[in-house]
Amino acid sequence: MLSVSSGCALLARNSPRSVLAASSSTLGSIGAASLQIQQRRFGHDLTIKRKTGKPVIEAGPYGGGRNSVSGHVATVFGCTGFLGRYLVSRLAQKGTQVIVPFRDEDEKRHLKIMGDLGQVVPMEWDIRDEGMIEECLRHSDTVYNLTGRAYETKNFSFADVNRDGARRIAEVAEASGVSRFIHVSHLNADANSESVFLRTKAEGEEAVRAAFPGATIVRPGPLYGHEDRLLNSIASWPITWHINYGQTRLRPTHSLNVAQALELMMDADNTAIGQTFSLANHRTYTISELMHLVESLTMNKIVRQSVNIPKLAITAAAKVGDLAWWQMLSPDELQRRYMDDKPDAPGTKSWADLGIEPDVLEEIAIVYLRRYRSHLYFEQPVENSGLRLKKEPYRVVD
Repeated sequence: MLSVSSGCALLARNSPRSVLAASSSTLGSIGAASLQIQQRRFGHDLTIKRKTGKPVIEAGPYGGGRNSVSGHVATVFGCTGFLGRYLVSRLAQKGTQVIVPFRDEDEKRHLKIMGDLGQVVPMEWDIRDEGMIEECLRHSDTVYNLTGRAYETKNFSFADVNRDGARRIAEVAEASGVSRFIHVSHLNADANSESVFLRTKAEGEEAVRAAFPGATIVRPGPLYGHEDRLLNSIASWPITWHINYGQTRLRPTHSLNVAQALELMMDADNTAIGQTFSLANHRTYTISELMHLVESLTMNKIVRQSVNIPKLAITAAAKVGDLAWWQMLSPDELQRRYMDDKPDAPGTKSWADLGIEPDVLEEIAIVYLRRYRSHLYFEQPVENSGLRLKKEPYRVVD
């Protein structure tokens, strides 16, 4: 792109003085106009960071974009997971410099291209090392904690990540003077839950609140999207969902909606600081309804009304499968499939407080399920959504 000074120099070498004067005036007015469009230096554009008192100075066109600068620096712990990639994409494309901590070199490669040059900065870290955590958030005014362990491994238990890891990150963020801390938990987090995962999630919430006053807690429902463990699991391993006679009630939440909410919380000081958000679907679906929905969209027969696997039998199978070196179906995850999703907790905020209308599952699911169709039906249009949710009762077979 030709700058004003270089343009004038070029004209000076090839034009008379009169032409140079006119051209310089024209280029100067164009340059001033472009600077006025690209630079935001008004009083209402200035935001003062909480705690530190430092200003957040924005630049670039209104509405954001890859060429704009939001003035924020954010660290997203857990960025290499399912939800993390969508949050990094939204932040980076709005001009926020994003620090992406990673453990495995291959896990962060897809994040680099989500922002402009230098916008996404990868840094290696270990959740047990406070020094590495501090390095990852040293220059950040906002920290997101999306880390979570849905199943245990030989290196990390539920408590190591969901509770102790969350507390460690919050403590380091508080000591480093971070302005905002946003912690992602789970809709069903409960200190008295039968699920160890949900118990440690609740303990993690309390640890974060104690370590970082003013932290924002986010409780999404079961997430669905391209890499989810809900729709993809039903489509590829439907036998593991023939449990509880299909009566478990779920509130699936679109991952892109949650990522949008997390992005908005960065600047929603008046509505988000110290608040808890329950972000789940307005509608509740039974497992049976979800299976019929997946069956109608994939055009594959996955519902077997005469099949209901006893809990004792599938729990034993899950314990055997949990011994495999790759994760299949853990006993704790199976336990959660027998638990209904809770309604929004009293006193928590919702989508409306962020101005978001969540997507309807029936309208979005085809995007993530079309790949399971045969080539014969791949482009066939979707039928009426009411028919896709038609539910048939389970027939119990002794």
